[in-house]
Amino acid sequence: MNQNLIDGGTVAVLLGGTSAERAISLESGNNVVHALEKAGAHVLPIDPALPGWMTQLNEVSFVFNLLHGPGGEDGTIQGLLDLMQLPYSGSGVLGSALSMDKIRTKVLWQGAGFPTPDFRVLEARCDWDAVIAELGTAFVKPSLEGSSLGMAKVSTGKELEAAYQQAVTYGAEVLAEQFIEGPEYTISILGDNTLPSIRIEVPGDFYDFEAKYRSDETQFFCPSGLDDSDEAALSQLASSAFHAVGCTIWGRVDVIRDQVGAWHLLEVNTVPGMTSHSLVPLSAKAAGLSLADLLSRIYTDSVGVRHAQS
Repeated sequence: MNQNLIDGGTVAVLLGGTSAERAISLESGNNVVHALEKAGAHVLPIDPALPGWMTQLNEVSFVFNLLHGPGGEDGTIQGLLDLMQLPYSGSGVLGSALSMDKIRTKVLWQGAGFPTPDFRVLEARCDWDAVIAELGTAFVKPSLEGSSLGMAKVSTGKELEAAYQQAVTYGAEVLAEQFIEGPEYTISILGDNTLPSIRIEVPGDFYDFEAKYRSDETQFFCPSGLDDSDEAALSQLASSAFHAVGCTIWGRVDVIRDQVGAWHLLEVNTVPGMTSHSLVPLSAKAAGLSLADLLSRIYTDSVGVRHAQS
């Protein structure tokens, strides 16, 4: 553990919040609080859903942001902390806001020539059958949610309309993304480096909320089984795509590999889960890093970036 993290004053862990991912954020945040305290740091958990939370920020010298979803990952809390000149973990305002928006991320990736599944932005008066005719089987996703919340797999116009009606309740734009048949992988980013890839196998149709956080049947393979050449190619693609949308310090990039071996970028997560089921700690462990080591690296890189920006 970085000695400056232990001796440099009180460290806040932002957790909980008011998004639909509150429960997962609490689980992630409490896991990080425990690891930091065990390493000897003085930690102050702060929940923005509770009164007086902003005043508590005046008591700390650094913020680990474990707020998942809108408000925590979309540039909002990052902008506040920038105004307070309070260093914090992870990407800044631009990278957070852009990568939180699945539609804008995919538009940027397409424009930059990165491979990502075809998609359509859905509206209430869509020709649902026409969208299915263009995309085939598709995933419907709220553009501004994580943890697969509001996500559904559809193959008919009727299913698409019903999935849209459900997804739009999350209060954001909705997209339909072409389904790619093949195994899903995730790459964790740590500074300018990548950690070992993870291959994900789920018992159901796709890697939904239940499979991510609750199911004991979901299998994670790390190392993923890729040969050195494929691992290097995937790492390069993920790192380039991560930085292309303005992200820095740490995060995760989700990809899928089709039946002919081509990679397709799915999305970026700038505040990945840190629960017992989460993937970044698993990948870090495969690279020989404990959770405390991982947090120390995030702290060091974050302080360096924030100081360079000030």
